[in-house]
Amino acid sequence: MYSFGFFRFICITSFSLMSGGQPVLARSLSLATPSVLAAQTVTATTPQRKPLFRIVQDGKYGFIDRIGTVIIPPRFDDLVWGFVGDRAQYKANDKYGFIDETGTPVISAKYRLAFGFSNDLALVVVGTKYGYIDKAGKVIIPAQFNEAQAFKKGLAAVEIGGKWGYIDKTGKVAIPTQFDYAMAFADGLAPVLVSGKRGYIDQTGKMVIQPHLEGDALSGMWVFSEGFAGVEQNEKWGYIDTTGKVVIPPQFEEIREFHEGMASIQLGEKWGYIDKTGKVVVPPQFERADRFSNGLAAVKKGDLYGYIDQTGKMAISPQFGLALNFVEGLALVYTDGQAGYIDKTGSYVWQPTK
Repeated sequence: MYSFGFFRFICITSFSLMSGGQPVLARSLSLATPSVLAAQTVTATTPQRKPLFRIVQDGKYGFIDRIGTVIIPPRFDDLVWGFVGDRAQYKANDKYGFIDETGTPVISAKYRLAFGFSNDLALVVVGTKYGYIDKAGKVIIPAQFNEAQAFKKGLAAVEIGGKWGYIDKTGKVAIPTQFDYAMAFADGLAPVLVSGKRGYIDQTGKMVIQPHLEGDALSGMWVFSEGFAGVEQNEKWGYIDTTGKVVIPPQFEEIREFHEGMASIQLGEKWGYIDKTGKVVVPPQFERADRFSNGLAAVKKGDLYGYIDQTGKMAISPQFGLALNFVEGLALVYTDGQAGYIDKTGSYVWQPTK
């Protein structure tokens, strides 16, 4: 976890715990852009539900709605993440629990660590082991794993006896532990590590792309997004498709996932964007470039962040010390040591506070 004023940067695929009970990163994603998981800031919603956005005021955390109305008054000393669905973690006496959308604690703060709900289950730490609870706080899968990840597509990667496999939501082993490392499913495939080589399995455990790919396991580019995943060759990055075929040859210093049909890439010292054919559509000119979301992408020009549209036109001029992705029509921005929310016109719906 990294602190930057209002923000907490959680770039985790899994944790392990030392014998003394202190958490250490078992696998972490090295992100070159200053983005954080959207769930840390904004609730993942259904069309019937209103998103809630986390705020901080006088050092206390609360939540507003999309127009800036305070829904949960700032009264929490530490909210590590925002809402995922209708639950958000809160911290009390160095333990973690969950509140509902009224701000009422519904799962008492009793866990050393607790992660956001995914597929209706939350990963929690009891003692030095990982397990899973439901939204009522009922233990569904007892804490028993040294390392574990959140459920995605009904499966969760776990480590048992030094090898990784997948369990289903009842805790039954669905794909036997056999991999040196394993990650979440996306686009129907999950990256796995076998004898130092990366391959991909489907949800039955069948090896669809044989382990032959090199690359840094910590890059975060293993997981497929919009049908593409990263591939590294001779210290350059490109993309493969879901058959394992190289479709955009390695030529970039760094790359990011495809979102809304575009991906940010680094050529030399500058960042720009390509489309799914590999064509450069926004020439490299930025110090940093985040993914597109809601039609806009946060970019750093000089020392400040602004937002561009998909033509590369500056839609919101660079003026922020830090700017995050738009989610549900709002973006969290940081300026002069304070955090606020803007809409897609660049107007504040929540003036910066701290």
